[in-house]
Amino acid sequence: MTPDTARASGLALDCEVMGSVDDDRFVIAAICRDGAWLSMQAAEALDLEGWR
Repeated sequence: MTPDTARASGLALDCEVMGSVDDDRFVIAAICRDGAWLSMQAAEALDLEGWR
């Protein structure tokens, strides 16, 4: 599966995206939008090189 790298429309230019690991779960969220987050098992998350 190829990641969707298209720029998201509708996000503010100053919108921050943060990621963290919480109990074996990797969570990433756009903090400027309600409900804009995802979560997965940390062991299944790709590292930066895996996304290139």
